[in-house]
Amino acid sequence: MVRKLAILGAGSWGTALAILAARNGCQTLLWGHNANHIGLLAQDNQNKRYLPGITFPENLAVTSHLTEIADFTDTLLICVPSHAFKATLNELKPYSSNNVNIAWATKGFNPDDGSLLHEVVAQVFSAQTPSAIISGPSFASEVAADLPTAITIASSQSEFAAQLAYILHSPRFRTYTSTDVIGVEVGGAVKNVLAIAAGIADGLRLGANTRSALITRGLTEIIRLGLQLGGKRDTFMGLAGLGDLILTCTDNQSRNRRLGLALGQGKNIVTATQEIGQEIEGVSAAKETFLLAKKYDIDMPITEQTYKVLYEGLDPLTAVENLLARELKPE
Repeated sequence: MVRKLAILGAGSWGTALAILAARNGCQTLLWGHNANHIGLLAQDNQNKRYLPGITFPENLAVTSHLTEIADFTDTLLICVPSHAFKATLNELKPYSSNNVNIAWATKGFNPDDGSLLHEVVAQVFSAQTPSAIISGPSFASEVAADLPTAITIASSQSEFAAQLAYILHSPRFRTYTSTDVIGVEVGGAVKNVLAIAAGIADGLRLGANTRSALITRGLTEIIRLGLQLGGKRDTFMGLAGLGDLILTCTDNQSRNRRLGLALGQGKNIVTATQEIGQEIEGVSAAKETFLLAKKYDIDMPITEQTYKVLYEGLDPLTAVENLLARELKPE
């Protein structure tokens, strides 16, 4: 069984998963592209920027050199933002062996063409490359603080999913496995869009009824798109679907929700993004999801109105009124 893991992406989520794996006894190497940031991690023995106060275990090392990743292990977990996912794989490929296993905890689409991330792995490496996605309701700070968490690991290769589950599973971190890679990917990407919508509604002080309706109808939108792309309905009712959607729409640890709150309170997107100061995946996901809905002629009204707020300058209150003004129909 694999007992070495390299994690690419030294933000909050990559760091939290590296800490988790190391606490579980796995030899862990955390890579980041910014040498200055990695130098601070090594010096401080913690990620003060993203997870202050959480000390690294002894078996967690850091590097800014991809050559060290290749020498360390063939089991890789990518935790970079979706817009950097393909570029990171392309950088990594010259240093990787033919036996590389690639997992990712990135939630989003490939912004170049709206493709799913498993398709990007197949394009850059090969369709035979063992691959898996890790997703579910999980804030990095709570995982790093060893608070109880449950996630889903989806892979078409059951042995690889089992290896990752073995590395990450602990008394406080429960891992479930799935074969529905597409469903898990779609759930993780689109829930960020809906979290922005829920944040907008709460920023406008529209109440708990509105938030509940947005979450429920938002889940319907995830299911519509997910089924069209090849996902399984049951996946969207599980941790990587409904579970992650509820978490991201209702807790202010969610950057996507906080962006929506700021927009609903009258701030512009530039100011709101700067104040949050971290990657907000739902912004790009809104565009990619909107285009996919148009491509497949799928009714996704919440996504559409969120897209128009983000990209067309639509007033947030008008967006909500547009949703309420839709023609009556059965649920």
